Amino acid sequence: MNETFEAQPTRIRRSQSNNGSSDRTRVFVIDDHPAIREALATTINSKVDMRMVGESGSAKQALRQIERNVPDVVIVDISLDDAHGLDLVEELRSRFPSVRIIVFSMYDESVYAERAIRAGASGYIMKSEPTENVVSAVQAVSDGEVYLSRRMSSRILSKVIRQQDYQLGSATEKLTDREMTVFQKLGEGHSVREIAAQLDLSRKTIETYRRRAKEKLGFETVAELLQYAVQWAFGRDEERSTKEGNSNGQESADRSAD
Repeated sequence: MNETFEAQPTRIRRSQSNNGSSDRTRVFVIDDHPAIREALATTINSKVDMRMVGESGSAKQALRQIERNVPDVVIVDISLDDAHGLDLVEELRSRFPSVRIIVFSMYDESVYAERAIRAGASGYIMKSEPTENVVSAVQAVSDGEVYLSRRMSSRILSKVIRQQDYQLGSATEKLTDREMTVFQKLGEGHSVREIAAQLDLSRKTIETYRRRAKEKLGFETVAELLQYAVQWAFGRDEERSTKEGNSNGQESADRSAD
């Protein structure tokens, strides 16, 4: 395992920079888990060059707070009770163009990192990474850079260099961001009614996205789509559990060797 190599994510410089006059970078966190917000607050406020100026577990509440006191950087979770993170990223970029956005998510970067960047985020971090990496990401995006893992940045850079479509090797890449959101939530066991309420859309609209996902993925029936969505979501959970298990096993082996 190349731990040293992986611990140094690549920064891709953007043409714009966020050169505020404040001595500290002001950070706002949007995550529906209080423990995560508390952990991020502790880490961020321990640094001399940044401070946490607000937090919220709700997208709507966060937008109201940010309207009153616009921060430099917003850290956003993808899964929120009242919104999908990518939709929130797009709204934040539209309403507050000077704000830099970092997506902090449990979902694998191979599925969502590029989507997040397209939506307007400047960085993507998985929650399995150390919270100290969030500090590095805040520093990077404050300097006008994009913060991604070395693996993801290499993939995206390869796409740009080759001037060809970037493919993740997954059927879900055929879906638009909204279709992917509905597909993901179906796989997590949410009903059409629940998804409509969470995304503030009509049931008919959600059914339309579901139908498009079914057609793009080549299924004949909704039942087949739902089965695939559940398997996809379950597979992602198992993959994360396997990675965590392997990491813990390696740590145990290292301790035994010592």
